[in-house]
Amino acid sequence: MRSLIEDQEGAKFKEWEMPVNQYDGLHLDLPQIPEHTSFDTVEDYDNYIARLGKVPVAFTQTMTNMQTGLDDRRTPPQYLLEKVLAETQAIAAQKPADSPFALPLKKFPKAVSAEDQKRITGDVLDAITTKVLPSYQRFAKFLSFTYIPNCRKDPGIWALPDGDAYYAFRIKQSTTLNKSAAEIHQIGLDEVKRDEAEMLAIVQKLGFGDLKAFAAGLKANPKEHPASADALMAAYKGYIGQMQPRLPELFGTLPKEKLEVIPMPDYMAPNQPQAFYDQGTPDGKRPGHVDVNLYKWADRSLSDVEAVSYHEGIPGHHLQISIGQEMTGLPEFRKQSYYTAYTEGWALYSERLGKEIGFYQDPYSDYGRLEADMWRAIRLVVDTGVHSQHWTREQMVDYFHEHSTLDETNIQTETDRYIAWPAQALGYKMGQLKILELRERAKTALGAKFDLKAFHDVVLDSGALPMDVLEKQVDAWIQTQLAAQKAQ
Repeated sequence: MRSLIEDQEGAKFKEWEMPVNQYDGLHLDLPQIPEHTSFDTVEDYDNYIARLGKVPVAFTQTMTNMQTGLDDRRTPPQYLLEKVLAETQAIAAQKPADSPFALPLKKFPKAVSAEDQKRITGDVLDAITTKVLPSYQRFAKFLSFTYIPNCRKDPGIWALPDGDAYYAFRIKQSTTLNKSAAEIHQIGLDEVKRDEAEMLAIVQKLGFGDLKAFAAGLKANPKEHPASADALMAAYKGYIGQMQPRLPELFGTLPKEKLEVIPMPDYMAPNQPQAFYDQGTPDGKRPGHVDVNLYKWADRSLSDVEAVSYHEGIPGHHLQISIGQEMTGLPEFRKQSYYTAYTEGWALYSERLGKEIGFYQDPYSDYGRLEADMWRAIRLVVDTGVHSQHWTREQMVDYFHEHSTLDETNIQTETDRYIAWPAQALGYKMGQLKILELRERAKTALGAKFDLKAFHDVVLDSGALPMDVLEKQVDAWIQTQLAAQKAQ
């Protein structure tokens, strides 16, 4: 019911009229179909071929919605759509056999005969040649000549006809809390100040006078950058591997789903974060995996890899989402529920769990942990800055430079992300702060009887929840625990 009411409220903002950006949209969703589809039988392949045949219709529908957005003056910023154009052209220019759409042809299951393999290969390549790639070419022309020239120039969502009201809606949707843009902006400023003080203590122990001097030293230190793409992959695998055997110390319920670490697809990497989690299937046939961004790998810092590993993998997204999918006695839609503040707040909270059980022994990694937290605090400032206080993109980038040592590749892609997804990035820090608040409340109420594993199970064992609902659930658990103490 809550989701339905929210959808009804959001409908007036006509989000379907802005269906693509550099992070999301049909042009990026379609190439991922092969990764998310089972190919076990001839029928699976034939169904896939039929889907490829519908790609022109899907693009036509998307372009119709975008044209309606032009008529209603509801468009994304122009410069972001230039990135969409580059993504679209890159896929359109590929040879059919090299396209991500041809991935199912790389390896056939034994159940598919040689004769069927030959026929399927021909049909898939023909569909890519005559249906898919021409659709991407047509979409690129629409972007170039019709859409991009008429997109808005200002980066903030305030520039839309009902932009301020839309941003307020997005804040509530993302955080599931009743906070204004001004309140969140101030919380961000306060959190940035707190993180900076802790970071300064670390860099001074390392012999640097201030954060700027450390940032310069970090950038110039070859040991804090990967020696190769394989070395970057190995770093993520190593941190996830060391966390795995420690999970029983923190959780009563553990997921059965396996986790893999894989390279991020090249066609999407330039505009993506340093890593993301792609959840597995509920039946366990396809494991969850952390996709690592190898684009410009030599420019990337190793200092935050440990924190990102815990966030995207375990005990972050993989553990929380897998536990949700494996729950019994709940409707399927509940197992797949998503709330930004809960899911991303949990993952950010998980980054500090590594510290609590003795990881982050390398001071550079510990600095990276704080920088990752700072990064999410900065989001509160710059997201509200651009969408509520009319900041320019340059102001956002300058604030990043002033208060973080994130590498330039990350700063640029993150800035564009907040512009493309108003308020989405607010959920991380706001959700983490609420979980920490609830944990402290439980510790204060229960004293020596507080059980961290039990608290985590209460937070995780009902699937993703709005933060106000989670608060009621934790409060009820505290009262149950107190009653049990009195009964003893």
